[in-house]
Amino acid sequence: MLMVCAIMLAADVQGQPLLKTHVETGDVEGILDGQLAVYKAIPYAAPPVGELRWREPQPAKAWEGVLKADDFGPMPPQPTRPGRTADMMSEDCLYLGIATPAKSIADCLPVMVWIHGGGFQTEWYGGDLWTCLASRGVVIVSVEYRTGALGFMAHPELTKESAGGHSGNYGILDQIFALKWVQRNIAQFGGDPSNVTIFGESAGAISCSILCASPLAKGLFHRCISQSGGSFAPWRDQPRTLGMDASQKGAEMQGIAFQQHLKKKNIKQLRKMGAMELCDGDVGFAGFWPCVDGYVIKDDQYRLYERGEYNDVPVIAMTNSDEGALFAPANIQPEEYRKMVDGIFGSFADEALKVYPGSTADEAWHGFGDAFRDMGFAWPSFAWVSLQAKTGKSGAYAAYLAQPSTVSFSQDPRRRGVAHADDVMYLNSTFLGQSEKYPHEAAVAEMIQQYWVNFARTGNPNGKGLPYWPTFDDARPTTMQFSNGASLVMRPHREQLDFVDRFYRAKREETEREH
Repeated sequence: MLMVCAIMLAADVQGQPLLKTHVETGDVEGILDGQLAVYKAIPYAAPPVGELRWREPQPAKAWEGVLKADDFGPMPPQPTRPGRTADMMSEDCLYLGIATPAKSIADCLPVMVWIHGGGFQTEWYGGDLWTCLASRGVVIVSVEYRTGALGFMAHPELTKESAGGHSGNYGILDQIFALKWVQRNIAQFGGDPSNVTIFGESAGAISCSILCASPLAKGLFHRCISQSGGSFAPWRDQPRTLGMDASQKGAEMQGIAFQQHLKKKNIKQLRKMGAMELCDGDVGFAGFWPCVDGYVIKDDQYRLYERGEYNDVPVIAMTNSDEGALFAPANIQPEEYRKMVDGIFGSFADEALKVYPGSTADEAWHGFGDAFRDMGFAWPSFAWVSLQAKTGKSGAYAAYLAQPSTVSFSQDPRRRGVAHADDVMYLNSTFLGQSEKYPHEAAVAEMIQQYWVNFARTGNPNGKGLPYWPTFDDARPTTMQFSNGASLVMRPHREQLDFVDRFYRAKREETEREH
């Protein structure tokens, strides 16, 4: 009966954007944005508050009447800063937004699900990225999920509470829950549940790689685009450090330390704290991150891919030419840099200084940034496409964004390329329509968006009017470089990435000996 009603409703507005529809919890109404119907906030899960804090997401409750989805939902609690005030945040944050060009629920359009970044600590699911891509004929879904301590704190008491004996990774479980909601409901927005692409940037890209390896996400999506991130670094039984993820045990140690930091006796007391109070307690404390819990994340992801134990879907993995510029300490000095290198690389420190030199202040700044780029973004992306090319059946495509531009999230004049998060500007309206002011950037934005939408439609980015892009082969120039157009190059930063590969291999073998 509900399907019949929805079809009749769609017929009434034939030729007009699909502004009213029905989901499993009730009727919903969006707003008109040009030729798109935009639904800014639909609850996909129950508010994770009270006793539901630090538990797996639960179904949203039905509502009466029509839910007017005309305003964005709140941000998850996160440190306040300009433009991000406490009144904009709430622990009740499990909403998703949808932008659809469909005129009818029968349109069966490709679906792209955006997972935002922010280091698993911050950020928000809103933005005009939706409308830019949706206007090209795809349904865009943008998902909010729990972040920070509320989304990723593991703790022995929480592990004991869980029927499966695990804790942490609540934010990833939110993403999986949202993807299940998409499977059940997206047809009501003219989307095709059998053609879903997940895509994300930074922590969103890392989330995408986790979803590609998690058995809990099997069958919930059919393609993946990663922009600056992947979860392929080794793990260890210690709290997470730069380049090394934590096991369940290591994450639990961090949870206990956080409890002690807040001077609380147990989880019961932590559940009574206000969300923003918990968030403020996280400031200055080591950030929370997904952990290898044996449930959401079964094992070291590199090893999972070596064994072919992952959700084998077509993948695009892109990194930026100067990702680390956003993270390098402004006034780092050679002595400080040397100590950091020793602390991170240990017996590999001397070799690290050859590929990431830092004998002057300028060298140290660039050395830190380049090491951060490679360990955090470039090497995981290379590992992903390289492993999938060896053990998978689906296409793996490598991309490298190096477009020179005066516009960047990193304002440091020492920046030599595209900083972290700059790639998002090529998916939204920053450069599109600005060809007179930004001719090269606008052209690259147009190409990237075309490739991305082609990929969402077919699992292959190639299409009419675009340079041909083959799947990744490390022995040939198969990485698509976006810089004043698009051209194929060999894998960038080969010497540095080969060093990181050796370092991570040694760390992985060390962890395996310990177990």
